[in-house]
Amino acid sequence: MLDDIDFATRYRQHLAASGRRHKPASAWDARAQELGAKPLASPYAEAFIARMDLSGSRTLLDVGCGPGTIGLLLAHRLERVFGLDHSPAMLEQLMRRAEALGVDNVTPIHRAWEENWDDVPRCDLVVASRAGLVDDLEDALDKLNRHARQRVYLTQLAGGHFIDPEIDELLGRPRIGLPDHIYALNLLHARGIHATLDYIETPSRLAGARDADAFVARAARMLGELSQEEASRLRAWYEADPERGQRAGAPLRWALLAWKSPTD
Repeated sequence: MLDDIDFATRYRQHLAASGRRHKPASAWDARAQELGAKPLASPYAEAFIARMDLSGSRTLLDVGCGPGTIGLLLAHRLERVFGLDHSPAMLEQLMRRAEALGVDNVTPIHRAWEENWDDVPRCDLVVASRAGLVDDLEDALDKLNRHARQRVYLTQLAGGHFIDPEIDELLGRPRIGLPDHIYALNLLHARGIHATLDYIETPSRLAGARDADAFVARAARMLGELSQEEASRLRAWYEADPERGQRAGAPLRWALLAWKSPTD
């Protein structure tokens, strides 16, 4: 029976098998300036916000807020936005952007998923956008539920891969995919929470290369050093179908889970 499956343990086992290593705050600090320089609005952020219900909501807790991708776009529609992140440099970017936008209702909170949240304020809305790949998913979901008065919105990778698995196979580097949204759905179900499910598609992280050489260079930046044989395979794959090559195969898919707070 479904209720007999320990999805919290299965999630941790899957995460370990995938070889995914926890990124320390310093790794995100190193990327903060780059991410903070990107345009605030994006197709992903617009699609995320379009699926939110803001009715009757005045406050938002943006977990894993980064440079404010979601929270800053909603700040003018709410009374208060709290941006929580474990990267100090990301929080600096959040506040720099808020000042540039003339937004004065944003409060940064320096905190990690695994730390104590007792002093983190409860808000009407809680979002965790592309920030749900955590060591302990069960604890993370409990934290989101405890801090939401009305609704929670969570996006997680669908399918477990950031690039088309066909490319990994082409390189002879097949890998176990990351645990995806199915674990969260089942952990919520075990708590009597029936989340709605939608999907947001974004271009592959390798998409947009103008030619085969640019595609190979982009792959090397993301996947690490390539051998001459691997580079040749990628080049041939791109040139066999340049339109597919520019897309870099299948798009990246994010699962958007939304549910009412169990304390509502």
